[in-house]
Amino acid sequence: MFPVPTARFVAVTACLAVVVLVLPVAVPWGFVAGCLLAVALAVVDTAAAADPSVVGVDRQLTSTVTLGGDGEVRWRVTNPTARRVRVAVADELAPSLGAGRRRFALTLPPGASLTERTELHPSRRGRFEPDDVVVRVEGPLGLMARQRTRALRTPMRVLPPFRSRTQVELRIARAQLLEIGLRTARGTGGGTEFDVLRDYSVDDDVRNIDWAATARTGRAIVRTYRAERNQQVLVLLDNGRFMAGNVAGVPRVEWAMDAAMGLTAAAGALGDRCGLVTFDSVVHDVVPPAAGRSQLERVTDALYDLEPQLVESDYAGAFAVTVARVRRRSLLVLLTELAEEAMTETLLPALPLLLSRHLVIVGSVADPAVRTWATAPPQSVDGAYRMAAANAATTRRARTASLLRHMGATVVDAAPDQLAAQLVDAYFAIKADARL
Repeated sequence: MFPVPTARFVAVTACLAVVVLVLPVAVPWGFVAGCLLAVALAVVDTAAAADPSVVGVDRQLTSTVTLGGDGEVRWRVTNPTARRVRVAVADELAPSLGAGRRRFALTLPPGASLTERTELHPSRRGRFEPDDVVVRVEGPLGLMARQRTRALRTPMRVLPPFRSRTQVELRIARAQLLEIGLRTARGTGGGTEFDVLRDYSVDDDVRNIDWAATARTGRAIVRTYRAERNQQVLVLLDNGRFMAGNVAGVPRVEWAMDAAMGLTAAAGALGDRCGLVTFDSVVHDVVPPAAGRSQLERVTDALYDLEPQLVESDYAGAFAVTVARVRRRSLLVLLTELAEEAMTETLLPALPLLLSRHLVIVGSVADPAVRTWATAPPQSVDGAYRMAAANAATTRRARTASLLRHMGATVVDAAPDQLAAQLVDAYFAIKADARL
């Protein structure tokens, strides 16, 4: 705790200097007298100021905010003394939280409490823990203030946005209606899981006739099926250096997170279990496959503070961890970048480890700007060079996707705002074909 001069002290000192210059006194003695008077006033005011450690300050933050959403911070300041005090507070809030203000001043009557608030507009996801709050209490003359730093660690999480929520929910609703229609319509049901026995109709496939039930009842009986539930989906999210690049103003890893959340929501809605593995040179988080609405929250919790690392991704290590944990045949969705130089040396040699037992979808974000450059007629020499480079990149990307398909993986290379929706479509198609 230390004294701090206020703006009023500066003004008073300036006035004393003017008086010393104007009055007909000896300048040295007048200057000394003015300095002594200013120091005396400062000492008296500092001694009379309330101790900032007794002033109560409490901070409340919105604990969880979605990136692009709004939060709030509240400060409650309490004056436990028997006299009126003027308090100034400065908070240590990260600039990326987008606080409307971080400083304020209050005049508190004896024994009173007042609350100040401001809005938060975070521009970066992750975990934030604002700590220090500086409390300054002015003396009764307003010339000096006593200041102390207080520790008020308050955690706050900024979650990744679920940008594709509307698209995914529309597809979920359509899939659920289709399943209901298949189960109630005359004719064969869809899926591989037994549903009910019913009388045979001319639209039924004779392969679905239950001959034992037919013999017991004396009339043709068929089995109907529904889409199998409790299947397993596991998302493997690459967090290496290729995922740090921006596409449409957003890092690739952010679009991959959106796709992971979309698949988790879709799998949970259809009764399947979905999990997550995040990795780069090492495996970071493993969220075991589970069903239910709460699984989306668990997956989001594993993603919100994930930052891409500028290292090569160890696909073999991540796949080994996955195979060791997932014994049952599952749908594995690898979210990565189709960079030829990385694929040929690391991913392609490791991919058979997954394909030997599981179905694999490789999802990647295609840059719309590159596609535009590759097709738009060039307007200058620079444009021609850019078109050539874009075409070369597109060709390399298509070649990598072709190699993956040849090995047996399904490849979804989509625009950033379509990746989640197209991956959900691919997942639904696999379920409809009973490939799991």
